[in-house]
Amino acid sequence: MTNAAPVRHPSAARDMCFELPEPASLIQATSGGDTVIHVRRHGNPAGPRVVLSHGNGLAIDAYYPFWSLLLDEFDVLVFDLRSHGWNDRGSLRDHTVVSFVRDHDAVLKAVGERWGNKPVIGLYHSVACLAPLLSEELSTHYAGLVLFDPPIARRLKPTFQAFEEAVTKAERGIRRRAHRFDSIEQFVELLGFVPMFRHLVNGGRELIAQTTLRPVADDMGYELRCPPEYEAQIAAYAGVLAVMVDYTILERPVKVLGADPTMPFAYLPATHVSDFVTVDYDFLPETTHFLQLEQPDACRDVVIEFLRERNLV
Repeated sequence: MTNAAPVRHPSAARDMCFELPEPASLIQATSGGDTVIHVRRHGNPAGPRVVLSHGNGLAIDAYYPFWSLLLDEFDVLVFDLRSHGWNDRGSLRDHTVVSFVRDHDAVLKAVGERWGNKPVIGLYHSVACLAPLLSEELSTHYAGLVLFDPPIARRLKPTFQAFEEAVTKAERGIRRRAHRFDSIEQFVELLGFVPMFRHLVNGGRELIAQTTLRPVADDMGYELRCPPEYEAQIAAYAGVLAVMVDYTILERPVKVLGADPTMPFAYLPATHVSDFVTVDYDFLPETTHFLQLEQPDACRDVVIEFLRERNLV
């Protein structure tokens, strides 16, 4: 694998609280012959290896408030889903969860070839959780997984019915979403009116703007790196794939950390313990679906405690 040239994100608002570091190293993982996924390495290369990816429509650099807390102890590898973040926009036809699984496998293969094979711990949020769980090579890739509010539901009423209804509502809302913005400041201001982004850490909305927008070629403002129709297409099929994961057959330690089920959900209903009787489940009080961007310190503590309990660090 050859090194990928760094992709420069647009500048954020001047009062942004976070400055993203340059990766120590990066590679290009090729998936399906024509899709390139940029994988970046940060942190301590001698530490335990963790791999992170993100939720639908976002970018893993937006999770910097969380994964920055791992840099001293861990060999931190981050990558964006196809047509998100650092990656070029591919075809809408191929923008599927099945493609995410194929990309995920290509990333793990490229990581081993370039940076050596050692035990890997996956730290994934939302739709990114489906890729390792649906991969036929899960037991080969990972020593353990920590999944943050995965979009998983058992085919039970009324749990699954509520999940399906929320997915449909989310898809319709995404398709109505604006795609272009006059300025980054306008986008940040609009995020402040969206319920799911009201509880972020200080500077979180600015960081989302920095990592999910790109300048329009005609210098007429900014556009979303992942267009609404791409994001909506993933949301449309979430309900179908949500019931395909069988936790009873997983051969590696799995921790599921959900949003607070007592809070009004802003995206999908919070994972409930009854759906995860075979794995280590907990929820983080007073958080929504974006818990890593709301309480990054608490999320880090949960990860460290789980890894120590399972002798993974």
